[in-house]
Amino acid sequence: MAEFDPHILEEKAVPPPEGFSRRARVGSLADYRKLYQRASEDPEGFWSEQAELLHWFKAPTQTLAWNPPHARWFHDGTLNVSYNCLDRHVQLHPQRTAMHWEAEDGQRVTLSYTDLYEKTCRCANALKKLGVKSGDCVTIYMPLIPQLAVAMLACARIGAMHSVVFGGFSAPALSDRMLDAKSRVLITADGGYRRGRIIPLKDTADTAVGKCPQVEKVLVVRRTGEKIKWHEGRDVWWHELVDAASSLAPAEPFPAEHPFFVLYTSGTTGKPKGVLHTSAGYLLQTMWSTRLVFDLREEDVYWCTADIGWVTGHSYLVYGPLACGATLVMYEGAPDFPVKDRFWQIVDRYKVSIFYSSATAVRAFMSWGRELLEKHDLSSLRLLGTVGEPINPAAWKWYHAIVGKGRCPIVDTWWQTETGSILISPLPGATPAKAGSATLPLPGVAARVLRMDGSEVVPGETGYLVIEQPWPSMMRTIYGDDERFKRDYWSRIPGKYFTGDAAQCDKDGYIWVLGRVDDVIKVAGHRLSSMEIESALVSHAAVAEAAVVARPDEIKGEAIVVFCTLRMGFSADEQLRAQISDHVANVIGTIARPAEVRFADLLPKTRSGKIMRRLLRELAHKGSVSGDTTTLEDFSSIEKLAREVGHDEE
Repeated sequence: MAEFDPHILEEKAVPPPEGFSRRARVGSLADYRKLYQRASEDPEGFWSEQAELLHWFKAPTQTLAWNPPHARWFHDGTLNVSYNCLDRHVQLHPQRTAMHWEAEDGQRVTLSYTDLYEKTCRCANALKKLGVKSGDCVTIYMPLIPQLAVAMLACARIGAMHSVVFGGFSAPALSDRMLDAKSRVLITADGGYRRGRIIPLKDTADTAVGKCPQVEKVLVVRRTGEKIKWHEGRDVWWHELVDAASSLAPAEPFPAEHPFFVLYTSGTTGKPKGVLHTSAGYLLQTMWSTRLVFDLREEDVYWCTADIGWVTGHSYLVYGPLACGATLVMYEGAPDFPVKDRFWQIVDRYKVSIFYSSATAVRAFMSWGRELLEKHDLSSLRLLGTVGEPINPAAWKWYHAIVGKGRCPIVDTWWQTETGSILISPLPGATPAKAGSATLPLPGVAARVLRMDGSEVVPGETGYLVIEQPWPSMMRTIYGDDERFKRDYWSRIPGKYFTGDAAQCDKDGYIWVLGRVDDVIKVAGHRLSSMEIESALVSHAAVAEAAVVARPDEIKGEAIVVFCTLRMGFSADEQLRAQISDHVANVIGTIARPAEVRFADLLPKTRSGKIMRRLLRELAHKGSVSGDTTTLEDFSSIEKLAREVGHDEE
């Protein structure tokens, strides 16, 4: 089987800025390698040391009990996640700002750690009054408002698991998750705002609860003031119950392995998987990685733009930063509403120093042009980050030069819902970055790229990214389906955690994640990474953003179909279509020449910013879309593409 070395492996390393390295927690590549070696030689001793970052009610005496594939970290210790995120900071810095929240309509709220603590205590007492006990699961279906973080922290305070369901999901998606988690209490809002429209969350919740007879109470935040249906005896207003509750609620000690939250992620079977995380290991590694990867300091203003409905929002908008005592920014709306420079307004207003966003968002910023940034003072920025998908080199370089002005290191982070926290990333003061590479595993993380037989790939060869030993924030199981957990993650390459991502290593040992294994396209027996082709596409001067999918081909097995949006000043025509095809062939090889190039004003994306390649794949196969579109940010994007495909076929 022929393989092609991605052109991206030729990227030259960009060293960290000297001034950044001088102040960084890890200030050189030599220091990183020393730390990594120490963690490799004695992983349990290393993580036992890091565990001192947490406040324990009873300190653990054992670090790891490993019965593959099941791990128990610090299992004889006790702690409280909410205490670690709130109480200890209130004791030291009661008036430190915990959160700047901004609504889409411009409303702003600033909460100190004391404010957040008191709100969390009130919510914890209210949940107890609703009958929630330790071990119960509370489902949360809310817009990106402070009450969402409060509800999560309140669950943690009383030992209840939470299951946050993204506010863009449909009623069937919500009911499936509530049934699987066996939730008796749902927390929602009358509605939320998105691009100037009200999203009727309570209506959706009512429909979902109608299929969940076990749900006894629905706690409702008044966000929009719109009239909603009310079910007496079941529905309870947040402002009547929570705001009236006591602001004192002692944090209870729970075992380190106490179930913390269930977060549902897509599965290849169509049935969502409930990823179960427990308390101490998850909190430790999210806090530790927040400090290390973002080089977080007391004076930083930190903004992770993710929605809390996704794991990035859990780990790097709520738990990691708050455990560190950071000042964070939370924004309710879309990055381009009501204007395309909304994010840069926010960076300027709050003097954001650390900015962590998706690779998809960076590509969008690039397509909108640098003029939007030049209207704002972004000099407060000192570090940039990306997450969600591999970032192509052209977008990385634009982000580095235009947003960061060449002075901000970029941390291109790789991790998953299942891993809980970042596992592969540059350390900003130590690791020379390569545009498009997640670079090197963090200390304590044994990441390798292997063939399916377990042997190691040579530089430039495509293999499978695996993790070879347990880590504290790893998922413990799939909720209610441990056999699936063993089969999907630990049986593909026996004894190793199978990430499902294809990857390559270069001669320096840097890891280049190429995307999901099921995103590999086989053309005439040749395996081609969709990420590699997309990187080639966006390196063309006309292309702002691209998505690549495969459709069946009688001769080649699969053919490459490209959907792309253009930069300002370029017009879609046959000449440009041919130029783009030639460009891909020149960059990668003639085997990668697209069979079709389709132009779009917008690519279909979820509200979290991920391109919905599943819908594009369906469109390329059948010329229409019949699958679930409930998480689409803007349905008109796929409607327009479908009309154009139909027109072309006529």
